Amino acid sequence: MDSDLSDLTLDCLIHVFSLLTDNDLINASGVCKRWYEAAETPWLWRQMCLHRWSFCNISRCSSENGKRSWKSYYLQRSSLEHKMKTGRSCTDYTCKSLRGHTGRVVGLAYLQENRHDSDNWERPSIVCSASSDGTVRAWNVQQGVQLWSSPVQSPLSGVVTDPQREAVFTWDTSGVIKAWDGCTGQEVAAFPTAASKCKLLPFSADDQSALFVGTSSGAVCMLAVPSLSLVWRQVLFQAFNIDILISSPDKKWILAASTEGADCHPQVFCSRSLRCVTEDDPPLGQSVPVSCCLAAIFLASEPPRVAVLHSDAFGYQTDKTLSVFEITIKKSKYKQEVEVQQVESFPLGLTNWHTDVHLQARGAATFVVAAGNHLRVYTLKGALLATFEDHTEPIASFCVDSFRVVTASRDLSLRVLTWKKERDAGLSLESRFHLLGGSHTRAWGFTHVICDYKSIVASVEARDEKDVLKAYSFNA
Repeated sequence: MDSDLSDLTLDCLIHVFSLLTDNDLINASGVCKRWYEAAETPWLWRQMCLHRWSFCNISRCSSENGKRSWKSYYLQRSSLEHKMKTGRSCTDYTCKSLRGHTGRVVGLAYLQENRHDSDNWERPSIVCSASSDGTVRAWNVQQGVQLWSSPVQSPLSGVVTDPQREAVFTWDTSGVIKAWDGCTGQEVAAFPTAASKCKLLPFSADDQSALFVGTSSGAVCMLAVPSLSLVWRQVLFQAFNIDILISSPDKKWILAASTEGADCHPQVFCSRSLRCVTEDDPPLGQSVPVSCCLAAIFLASEPPRVAVLHSDAFGYQTDKTLSVFEITIKKSKYKQEVEVQQVESFPLGLTNWHTDVHLQARGAATFVVAAGNHLRVYTLKGALLATFEDHTEPIASFCVDSFRVVTASRDLSLRVLTWKKERDAGLSLESRFHLLGGSHTRAWGFTHVICDYKSIVASVEARDEKDVLKAYSFNA
């Protein structure tokens, strides 16, 4: 058969080689000069890349002799993903402990992240952490070094970032919001809210940046960036804390909700109308017809959809329901109206033993729910795809992207799970390996976790109240 193949034209060889796996293609290139020429054809490796990944950018990969190729792109990315699947200590990843905080870590956010659809994988991941010690700090994840630290101030309550503007925003226990230069750590501006709690949402669209703020008094504010000057303020929920404030992937919609009031229906607004609010022209919005909201997430869908996790009433004995709503704008001759229509709703089967419930989504049709030490995967129609009980204590935080799910638990371990597309069964999730955070003699457990395409960063609650960050870096 080899002799028969050797007589084929180059085009015929390329066609035959298109049926091979990557390993078979590499082996074929070593048979003879003719096979090498066919196996090195860029078209073959490009097709292999596009078949495996929905988004590919050859400019991101390292060059060989000054030249980038689809083959090198495929080999680098598949090597990186293989290491993220096997998780062998020292072989697939390195772990660094980031120390410096003298209080509890209350929030983590990437200031510079490596996304699967970003420009390159060679730049470092930069993470910002906020602490009750009154400082916000920036860290180089791969090098394991602190880049800068803010001066000590009031105990912080959280941190968010705007990577596009290289800006960092914090809020403290007295309700003061501050903006920081992400490159230098210098304070840029401050805004007092007089609220005991805040929820921040950095927003950039149409070359316009803003910071939306939800407060414990039930108001939503829009602040100009970077000055943090007040643009407008509107009360949505009287005396109830706004603790959910999210935007849709396309930045066209914003949802605000409270998990405190049984009669506080989530409110969804057209973001364009929020940026030009006047007394004569109120924001274009509508309430979502559910009560007792627990969590919410926008789906990457068209038309836009939002999923809301809720219950019929507050209390331990009530089951939780996940409802999906489609958002549209109805236009008439004289006005526009937002319509919110339910398209799916199903019970999750979570009862009194699951008080803290976390919700994330992958794409437009898959939900991941964490409750207690359980992780569950549902379809848009409510079918339960999988249940995982890898942890021995409750899941405190988890993150989801197009490649994997990472859970952080009070049992002082992270669990890494990866997505897999089955040809007949569709999307599935596979549990891979644990990442350990240290000893229980020194720590209570993990509290927060975030991840990008090359790294995982999580905070460990220390018994001496000097929390530590664990940074795991995967390299191709």
